Amino acid sequence: MTDEKIGTSGYKIIFNIVFPVILLGAYLVFLIALLPSDALKIHLGLMFAYFIPPAGKESIIPLGIALGYPWWLMTISIAMMDALTALFLALNFDVAMKIPVLGTWMKKFMDTGSAFFAEHKWIERLSFVGLVIFVMFPLQGSGGIGGTLVGRMLGMNRWEVVLAVTIGAFTGCFAIALGAEYLKIAFGEGMIYGAVALAIIVAVLAALYVFFSKKSRSPHEKRPKKLH
Repeated sequence: MTDEKIGTSGYKIIFNIVFPVILLGAYLVFLIALLPSDALKIHLGLMFAYFIPPAGKESIIPLGIALGYPWWLMTISIAMMDALTALFLALNFDVAMKIPVLGTWMKKFMDTGSAFFAEHKWIERLSFVGLVIFVMFPLQGSGGIGGTLVGRMLGMNRWEVVLAVTIGAFTGCFAIALGAEYLKIAFGEGMIYGAVALAIIVAVLAALYVFFSKKSRSPHEKRPKKLH
């Protein structure tokens, strides 16, 4: 390889690493301009707590709304974390595999790919749409990291993965945020209204769980015979 090619390759590596960081920095500038100092600290804490198990969009977004942050801001902030994570991994997958803890988790996740797709057959069948749906719902490992790895295992190119994760993240966060805002308003009207609203949301989530559980089954999978 010539010195010119080495230099070009080096610039590309630097750009791939720096570009997602610049986008994150731009969003942080937006938050600094939008929120007072104390509110900013708490909001940033919620954003980064999203990456710490067992926290997820289904817990961080309602918590942020309960603390008084607008539903749309919680939607954008948490979805941005998934989208920027997907972008960073798509551009720097080999680098990420060398990061302690993260790289180990990624390798372990990909090593269990066959078992994962055996449990989530609908994702493999639906491909791009399946990945969007996977990231939308608060399933285990369904954020920016897990979504990117699933897309890679599906054989999708890096930009398809980033697009699918971004669509899924924003759609899922939007739905959770609206649900949390609805509950907040309902409980504000009274305990009965709140209880009814909660029951409706639980029923919808239960129906979705049953639907995707059935989707996970292979069409040719035999159900166990009942014992008489």
